[in-house]
Amino acid sequence: MERKFKVILSWDEETQIYVVTVPALPGCVTQGKDREEALERAAEAIQVTLEGIFATGQPLPQGTGEAFISEVVVSA
Repeated sequence: MERKFKVILSWDEETQIYVVTVPALPGCVTQGKDREEALERAAEAIQVTLEGIFATGQPLPQGTGEAFISEVVVSA
């Protein structure tokens, strides 16, 4: 059964890598040197996380619903 998970992909200026988090799976975080690598690693991280959840007998998340990402600019 396929499940879709929304991910948040952000650029970390300090480390010069893309960081990916999965809101529906707290603690599921990975990274990559470019967007493609980061998203490939995200798929792997999600799979491993789901296998761990399944192995412990917990219910598997169904994925995420609507997501909205925006930027807010403030004066500092």
